[in-house]
Amino acid sequence: MPELPEVETVARDLRRAGLVGRVIEDVTVRWPRTLDRPTIEEARLRMRGARVEDVRRRGKFIIVDLSTGEALLIHLRMTGQLDIQPTNEPADEKHHHVLIDLEGGDQLRFKDTRKFGRLYLVAHPDEVVGALGPEPVDQEWTLEEFRKRIAGRRAKVKPLLLNQNFVAGLGNIYVDEALFRARVHPERTTDTLTATEIDALFDAMRAVLEEGIGNAGTTLAEASTNYYSVGGRAGSNKSNLRVFRRTGQPCPDCGTPIERIVVAQRSSHFCPACQTLD
Repeated sequence: MPELPEVETVARDLRRAGLVGRVIEDVTVRWPRTLDRPTIEEARLRMRGARVEDVRRRGKFIIVDLSTGEALLIHLRMTGQLDIQPTNEPADEKHHHVLIDLEGGDQLRFKDTRKFGRLYLVAHPDEVVGALGPEPVDQEWTLEEFRKRIAGRRAKVKPLLLNQNFVAGLGNIYVDEALFRARVHPERTTDTLTATEIDALFDAMRAVLEEGIGNAGTTLAEASTNYYSVGGRAGSNKSNLRVFRRTGQPCPDCGTPIERIVVAQRSSHFCPACQTLD
């Protein structure tokens, strides 16, 4: 699933591709469930003639601000991809579920092999993202605020960091990588973390996310269902992963084989020597 660095990359690439300033001429929804709200006909009526004012990110959502004051929110989920292609270029009949015609002869296309992705046309983005936690790469979000959010909790650290209401944008890849850098076992509970470990986790979380953004995200394999940004651009962050999906391979710091366990129904990768449970 695309996480914060991947979604940020897609938003930036859509801006680079010239989506901002384009006028929407029509909308085609081929798989009705892809559009969470409103109805297809209402979306077409409200989006026709609207100009794209901005493209940005909140958590794992792409937000397309429209001149009407409304916003189109896009959640890529597992296999969602966005691209801008000429309207006369054939679209994938099976996997291109939303086609947005743009003035000038192009289409913004939403492709989703597994059909988990969702689009929302709303009067205000907070209708969808209002409950999300703080942005971990926002420089205004401080270590002191992170300490306050953890204080008084007794939760396993891995699922807590995956909770989008606690902090927005993190997923399995970057949580595993942050926990490794902070030397925190994924099954540790927050009430056992020392002040030093909390500080290290804050720094590690921000570092792995900023590194991921700098590398245009993490494309794990060459299959078309993996993450690719606009224009089929792959992310290069896979080479920087230290533990994620490296089960059995030596820890880059101590040489101990990386292990995989399941924490709160999520696969978790860690070094048993560098990240002890006790």
